[in-house]
Amino acid sequence: MGALAAETAAPLPAAANDAAPASRSLLRFITCGSVDDGKSTLLGRLLYEAGAIPDDVIATLEADSARIGRADRGLDYSLLLDGLQAEREQGITIDVAYRYFSTARRAFIVADTPGHEQYTRNMATGASTADLAIILIDAGKGVLPQTRRHALIASFVGVRHLVVAINKIDLVGCDEGRIRAIEMAFRSAIAGLAFDSITVIPLSARDGDNVATLSARTPWYDGPTLIGWLEAVGVDNASRTRSLALPVQWVNRPDATFRGFSGTIAAGTVAPGDAVEVWPARQPARVTRIVTFDGDLPRAGAGTAVTLVLDREIDVSRGDVIVAAGAAQPAVRVRTSLEAKVLVTGQAALAPGATYLLRLGTASANATVEAVVHGIDIATYAERERSQVETNELAVVRLRLDRPLAVAPYATLPALGAFILVDKVTHETAAMGTVLGEAAAAQRPRLQLVSHSFEQAMVRTYGGDWRRNLVPATTWRLGSALLLGVVVGVLTGHPGYAAAAAAADALARPLLRHLHRSLWGRWNRRRDPLVENGGGI
Repeated sequence: MGALAAETAAPLPAAANDAAPASRSLLRFITCGSVDDGKSTLLGRLLYEAGAIPDDVIATLEADSARIGRADRGLDYSLLLDGLQAEREQGITIDVAYRYFSTARRAFIVADTPGHEQYTRNMATGASTADLAIILIDAGKGVLPQTRRHALIASFVGVRHLVVAINKIDLVGCDEGRIRAIEMAFRSAIAGLAFDSITVIPLSARDGDNVATLSARTPWYDGPTLIGWLEAVGVDNASRTRSLALPVQWVNRPDATFRGFSGTIAAGTVAPGDAVEVWPARQPARVTRIVTFDGDLPRAGAGTAVTLVLDREIDVSRGDVIVAAGAAQPAVRVRTSLEAKVLVTGQAALAPGATYLLRLGTASANATVEAVVHGIDIATYAERERSQVETNELAVVRLRLDRPLAVAPYATLPALGAFILVDKVTHETAAMGTVLGEAAAAQRPRLQLVSHSFEQAMVRTYGGDWRRNLVPATTWRLGSALLLGVVVGVLTGHPGYAAAAAAADALARPLLRHLHRSLWGRWNRRRDPLVENGGGI
C-alpha cells in the first residue's frame, strides 16, 4: 500500500542511526484526534519502544494495568500519560501531558492533548508550539467531526506537517480496503487546508504494529514506521524572514553606566555596527554591543537571548521591536487595525463591540472587535456569516487597537503574529489568534474624533463596522422623515407643518429607539441579575 505514504514520505537516511547524540535535532509534536482514538496509548507505546521507561515504572505500570482491570490486554500504555485520577477513572485525557524522550537519531518533546470538544482549548495550546501533529483516527469509526476540528486548528496555529495514524487496525482485521477508504476520506476532508506534508501510517498502538517495526499483519504497507518517520522528517523551524526582529522584553538598567534592551531575537541576525530602528516610533540607532551572560558576541542570530546596547539615548520600552533599519525588514508593520483568524477559548462569545486586552509578543494593547468578517464551518471549512463567535469556533475578525503596535503576518514571523485576547474582568483567555496580513485600516494611528463611550453606543446600535453602516441607516431615516413631511404637507397644506413633522421624525425616532432599548434592558436585568454581574456572590 505505497499510496498511503507515497505523497510525502521520503527515503529514510541510511546513516541516521549513526548520528552522534550532539548532532541530534529536536522535534516538537502533538497527538490529537477524537475521544478514545488511542492517543495516550500511542504515546505510551512510543516511550516504551524508545526505551524511555525505567524498569521500576514498567513494574508500576503492570500493577496499575492489573488493578484497573486491563491485564488481559497486556500493559495499558495510556496510564503513562493520563496522570490525573479523573483521567484514569474515565479513560480519557483532560489535561495536556508533556513528555521528553530521544532516540539515536533525534530528541523529542511530545504533548498528549485531549480529544473531547470541551477541552479543545487544551489541544490548541499544545499545538501552538508543535512542529508536527499526529492525528489519530480509529479504524473502526473513521473520520469524525473532532478529527476535522483538530486538523483545522493544527493548520490555524501553523503546524506544517501531519502524520495520520489510522489506529486500531486489528479491529478491522487489518483490511487494506478499509484503511484506503479512511485515507481518501481524510484527504478529501482537509483538501482546503495547507500542510507541507501529510503521511498516512496504519498501526496498532496497543500491539505495536508499525510503531517501531513494520508489522507482518500489513504486508501491503511499504511506508515507514511511525518512529522511523518521526526521526527522519525534515522540519524547518526558521522564520520566513531573514531580517532582524527583536521584541524588547526588558530594559536592562543595572546602574547609571549601563542601559541595554533585552529580548530573544525572533528573526534575522545582528552585529555591532548594524543600523536599526525601534518600532513603532521608528527611532533610528546603531548597535554598539551584543551583551550576554557569557560575554559580548560578535554576532547573534534567531533564538538567541541577548541585550543590545545602542549608540544613542532613545525612548525604548517593553513591547517595542528593534528591527533592521530602512526597508530591510519587510515583514514588520506598524498597525492600529488587524485582520486576524481567532479561536474562541473562553466561555463567552466574541462579538462586535467587545474590548479585550491583546497580548502579542511582549507588547499589549486594548483591542476592540470591530466586525466578524466571517466564521469558518467545521464541517466544510467554508466561510459562513456570523454575528458572533462561540466557544471552540474559528472566525476571521477585524480588531482595532488603542495604540500602534509593531506586528507581522503569522505565516511570515510567528513571534510577532500570534496573540491572545484576555477578558479584562475575569482575566480569562477569551481567544487566541494569528495576524493574517495587511488590514484595510491605515497603518498610522487614526485620529480619535469621538469619545469611547459614544463609539461603544454606536457599535451596539449599528454593529462593529458602524461608520460604514451609519450611512445607509441615516439615508433611510431621512427618507422616512421626508415621506412623513410630504404626507403632512398634503393633508394640511402648510409647508411649515410639513417641515416640523419631518424634523421631529428624524430627531425623535433615534431617541425613542434608544429609550425603548434602555428600558427593556433594565427590565431584563432585573429579571435575570446574572446578566448584570456574571453570576456568583
